[in-house]
Amino acid sequence: MKRLLQALGLKRRHSVMPDAARWKVVVRSSLDRARQPCLFIPAASTEPRPLLVYLHPWRHGYDFDSRPWQAEAARRLWHFIAPHFRGPNRHAKACASRYARQDVLDAVAYAQKATHVDAARIYLGGVSGGGHMTLVMAAETPHLWAAASAWCPISDLAEFYRESAARGAKIHRHIRRIVGGMPGESRKVDEALRYRSPVYHLAGAADVPLDINHGIHDGQPKGVGIQHSVWAFNTLASNVGAEIVADDALAALRRGESIDGVEDASYGRAIHLRRCAGCARLTIFDGGHEDLPGAACEWLAAHARKDLH
Repeated sequence: MKRLLQALGLKRRHSVMPDAARWKVVVRSSLDRARQPCLFIPAASTEPRPLLVYLHPWRHGYDFDSRPWQAEAARRLWHFIAPHFRGPNRHAKACASRYARQDVLDAVAYAQKATHVDAARIYLGGVSGGGHMTLVMAAETPHLWAAASAWCPISDLAEFYRESAARGAKIHRHIRRIVGGMPGESRKVDEALRYRSPVYHLAGAADVPLDINHGIHDGQPKGVGIQHSVWAFNTLASNVGAEIVADDALAALRRGESIDGVEDASYGRAIHLRRCAGCARLTIFDGGHEDLPGAACEWLAAHARKDLH
């Protein structure tokens, strides 16, 4: 355990976690029986404890270096699982396909069978492609999650395709492989893009405490523009009749201007905008294409499913 805690304390991020094999488990898909690896670290407790489900970024898999999230889970005595959900988003069964979605649910079911999980406190989080999948899963199975925290998420794949293609970012080629074409090419392609784009389905997450965060300096060609988080929040706000982030405010943020003077010690950063609507919260903070696991887990820890308490 001492060696694990030392590893969790390392600050440097690697694309692949060096000790991933130590915690690797394999979960069979309940859809196609595919063997899906997961990183699973149970809490050292015989009592039911919360479960943190960490979703990997776009270009990575279950063994992406998630140690900062693991450290937050360990500090709170939470179980931790990082599913593979078909790995990098470069093929049709990845990127919020029905197979990828079921892989996340199968990983949760595995953890619940393997150890004592507090069903009222199952949490979800991720950055970039993992933020995208966090929004997808919050809408897909809202009854499962006590709370979710998405960082720099993609909310509209067709728009993300156009943005990345315009700036020469190769990620638009990934999207073509995933859905079999580019936006507008066919009805089938457009339906696939819509199915995998959380902005069209977030009404399903209206009752999930959903934390959406974005660094104000994020953007193409290597990141995700803050407009994706604003679009996601505005969808949720519109569903509950709350005030949306107006176009002029979004334009100001994209110029790097600050709208609000909110302070939040858990972020340790300046906050340029914060809005709340129903169960949802939007934070645009001083940063780039990144996550702040401490702030994420601070939000998650404040929530539990009331129907199970």
